Amino acid sequence: MYIKIKWTLDRVCAFVGIIVMSPVFLITAILVASDRMGNIIFKQPRVGKDRKIFMIYKFRTMVSTRVEFDVDKAVIGDNNGYLTKVGRFLRKTKLDELPQLYNILKGDMSFIGPRPLLYNYLESYEKWELRKFDCLPGLSGLAQIKGNGHLSKKERSYYDVVYSQKINFLTDCEIFFKTIGVVVFGENCFVHKINAEELEALARKYS
Repeated sequence: MYIKIKWTLDRVCAFVGIIVMSPVFLITAILVASDRMGNIIFKQPRVGKDRKIFMIYKFRTMVSTRVEFDVDKAVIGDNNGYLTKVGRFLRKTKLDELPQLYNILKGDMSFIGPRPLLYNYLESYEKWELRKFDCLPGLSGLAQIKGNGHLSKKERSYYDVVYSQKINFLTDCEIFFKTIGVVVFGENCFVHKINAEELEALARKYS
């Protein structure tokens, strides 16, 4: 029942959010365009629910899309040389993610869910990790309030799978409000590492 309510709330809130945040969209677009280094909106194929590929939207934060991801963490570090000055600010404040309100409105994403990664990583997932694709990917998720870039890819998958199998209203509310804390204080203030025993137990349960 909650999944259906969540689906409706996502789209209503995304529609309202786009209208309310339209001045921020405009100002951010002008800032991104000011460096004259490429398109304002960055588009990239990502893996969504049931492993379906969709196009994700972000404000461009780099001078080039030729960026090598950290193999273990699958994230772009803030010290990456390709980031623009405006891009660093957008990534720190998460404003680069605003265009994903359109992804939510389209039904590709939810406000809360596992962050969608590149399809290149599909081949590296173990069987238990694929359970993260049982739900829509999100603008923020359990892994994002537990350390995100300070976690290994396996640890992020752990949180993604835990969330995807136990979606509920209270968890979504917790993630939503803690995401605000992450934006304000930084990911390093909320790191919660997973030990090997916990990873192995989850792997056995969902393999």
